[in-house]
Amino acid sequence: MTTAEGQPTADVRLEDVVKRFDDTVAVDGISVDIPRGSFFALLGPSGCGKTTTLRMIGGFEEPTEGRIFLGDQDVVGLPPYKRDVNTVFQSYALFPHMTIEDNVAFGLERKGVPKDQLKGRVSEMLELVGLSGFAKRKPRQLSGGQQQRVALGRAIVAETKVCLMDEPLSNLDAQLRVEMRREIRALQRRLGMTMLYVTHDQVEAMTMADQVVLMRNGRIEQDAAPAALYEKPATIFAARFVGTPPMNVIPATLVPAELASPPRPRDTLAIGIRPEAVRIGASGMPATVVAVEYLGADTLIDTRVADQSFIVRVGGRASVTVGDNVHLAWDATAAHWFDLSSQCRIDH
Repeated sequence: MTTAEGQPTADVRLEDVVKRFDDTVAVDGISVDIPRGSFFALLGPSGCGKTTTLRMIGGFEEPTEGRIFLGDQDVVGLPPYKRDVNTVFQSYALFPHMTIEDNVAFGLERKGVPKDQLKGRVSEMLELVGLSGFAKRKPRQLSGGQQQRVALGRAIVAETKVCLMDEPLSNLDAQLRVEMRREIRALQRRLGMTMLYVTHDQVEAMTMADQVVLMRNGRIEQDAAPAALYEKPATIFAARFVGTPPMNVIPATLVPAELASPPRPRDTLAIGIRPEAVRIGASGMPATVVAVEYLGADTLIDTRVADQSFIVRVGGRASVTVGDNVHLAWDATAAHWFDLSSQCRIDH
């Protein structure tokens, strides 16, 4: 469904939302539209306001100022059970005394779904999340990944407008997190439902989301598709937060003339270079190798340029060792320019 202007209908809309806790501003005037059927991520470090934003959408916190819409309904002041959303928490929040099927059925029972429909819908959902043989077990009999599937099934089976997910994979080990993020994304695409996913893990946000809102200090630092966030970071913070390892950002005055064509005088600028765009050669910016980390498919080389770290990523095994003096170079098209006073991106 789209609006008269052809834009996707927003399932969630925040207008100038502010949240204060006494003298602390947790969320500082943010406005966001989450289109129907999209996978939307709120990304940022601890304390940036992302979980508070999710809790306000879910009704667990009320905004100090601003409006929150689910579809066309302003839900400010409505309790959680009257909002057309369901939440998957970091802790799973399963009822330990209930069986898996009873956990999944809980929300449906509260909505008054007839008993003759209940069992069939629960069975379908357990099959969808790969747990059809676990209906009679208790949560303690399941692994962390299986418990998270139960929590996901419980949220989805209620068929609410929006599914909210608050750091849902943070309690899982690394390999299971990879598997679960693929399963969640595949499930969201299959069902066509709207998901709002809160995470501090930029890999999760970049691999799962259609759109990412990067937050910092209660404000939106950048709102973009994952590729745009990586390829055109709007600020130095965005450049350093997104990417593994993050972008190298150094004052332009440290860069030799042949490696830079700055848009204005160097003393007002910083230059950003992704580690994978850097090559080690016979000429370029002088640097000293301080660490070498061989990762199998590639190698991370930590160098120092005028006491600042500058990371290089090369394929396979590197031919340098700690203590080597090297020269670093890159193509001019790989350079990202930032204003040092505003910390914002500059395009030629």
